[in-house]
Amino acid sequence: MAAVMGIGRFVYTPILPVMLQDGLLSEVNAGFVASSNYLGYLIGALLAARAPLPGGPYKFFISALIMSTMATFLMVFGLGVYWYVLIRFVAGLASAYAFVLVANVVMQRLAEQRSLHLFPIHFTGVGVGIAGSSLLIEILGSDAMSSTQLWVASGIFSLALSLCVPFLLSPRKEVLSQPSHSSISSKQSVGSLNLSAWRLIFAYGCFGFGYVITATFLGALATLTPELAPMKSLSWLLVGLAIMPSVFFWEKLAVRIGYGRAIAVACVLEAIGVALSVLVPTIAGLSAASILLGGTFVGITSIGLIEARRIASSDPRQIVGLMTAAFGLGQMFGPSFAGYLYELNGNFLLASLVAAGALILAALLTIKRFTPA
Repeated sequence: MAAVMGIGRFVYTPILPVMLQDGLLSEVNAGFVASSNYLGYLIGALLAARAPLPGGPYKFFISALIMSTMATFLMVFGLGVYWYVLIRFVAGLASAYAFVLVANVVMQRLAEQRSLHLFPIHFTGVGVGIAGSSLLIEILGSDAMSSTQLWVASGIFSLALSLCVPFLLSPRKEVLSQPSHSSISSKQSVGSLNLSAWRLIFAYGCFGFGYVITATFLGALATLTPELAPMKSLSWLLVGLAIMPSVFFWEKLAVRIGYGRAIAVACVLEAIGVALSVLVPTIAGLSAASILLGGTFVGITSIGLIEARRIASSDPRQIVGLMTAAFGLGQMFGPSFAGYLYELNGNFLLASLVAAGALILAALLTIKRFTPA
């Protein structure tokens, strides 16, 4: 998760301000490039949810991990906007495949050991990757390195993490021999999901749109105000540091008040953070926004997937994939929407407030208890 999500998916955020300074992208093109990543994420999630997996999910997960690392290295070649669009699309495709498949592998193994409550530990990897890559970029960026050099450093970091994965999550005979099981799940009717499941899926889409504008342009927000320059990469470091303890907090709260209500509370807090990022353009305001973003978005993802497994009628790969796809659809529109509004208004105010509204809608959709199929 640190390699494929913390770096493969999200390292674009702290490197983006440097790419803007280097003249490699404009704000509009930056949104377009980010949206291509989320389009790849959407397609990858749909394929991971429905397509048969000959050889089992573990083999495909490792392939996606390798592809994600290669895509990070390929961002080194500044061959224009369309090149960045293509490579970020591939990175999104790889990250979605890896996310859906490894989440199911880990959930299955924990469920077999009656230790599903440990699943949030899996998501701390996102925080490790975000915080680690932010520190790396903060240290290297202080030496006025170009965005190309920062992509090289990020690729090396991703490669180092990826080499650890086979030792930490080894293949297993029953996991590798699942082609028939995967084929069965791929033939299941989407109609087997009940209205409660579709409500969770739609809420996940609103959540994807709601968080992504701030998550994509957080570093760029800091560059718009001279006093906020120190927050250019430090804000993303705060996001990563907030993620790690948050996944445990939201799991405990979900057990106490219910998973749907916990998701609703987290969405409201995240909406406040998104609004703060543009309404309070100070170091304190951006710091609070960063902590609220990091302290909620991975927690929502984690407890959302656990709730999805609970309400799934059979193999959870279908609902996990559809939730990830809805999330990806919301993400896909967010950065382009924000980029065009920035071109019109010269700021991210309106886009961020619309995003906060989407998070409030997600909270309203999840506050009512979900029922199993």
